[in-house]
Amino acid sequence: MACRKQAMTDEQDAQAVADDDWGAALSEQAQGEQTALAQKNHSAEVFKELSDHPIKGTTNPDIDFILDIPVQLTVELGRTKIAIKNLLQLAQGSVIELNGLAGEPMDVLVNGCLIAQGEVVVVNEKFGIRLTDITSPAERIRKLNR
Repeated sequence: MACRKQAMTDEQDAQAVADDDWGAALSEQAQGEQTALAQKNHSAEVFKELSDHPIKGTTNPDIDFILDIPVQLTVELGRTKIAIKNLLQLAQGSVIELNGLAGEPMDVLVNGCLIAQGEVVVVNEKFGIRLTDITSPAERIRKLNR
């Protein structure tokens, strides 16, 4: 019976130590949560303080400063791959077959990115392109991700 009492006392001591360990862990967690909450409140105060002062120049979104930036506009009739030996054999009057079909809309690229399709027009003896389909911004982004 003394052995049994001793075993029960050892189990109770072990349980007390385990409870104490859990209690210590829980108190550490609570302190950590309090610290995180205090930091969050401090951050909110900092951002609130900054938002009270409006930044000059951001009230009128003005894009005039980018309107003069040059871009490369390309109208593509079609493409093909050709071996260098065939390329070297080209002369005046040679015909190169392209993958574009006659009457098919041509691609309009800005800095190499497809933005529209159109058809050829002649105005005052100069070639031009009439845009028939503008690529949506979502479609342009989808093509970039390929």
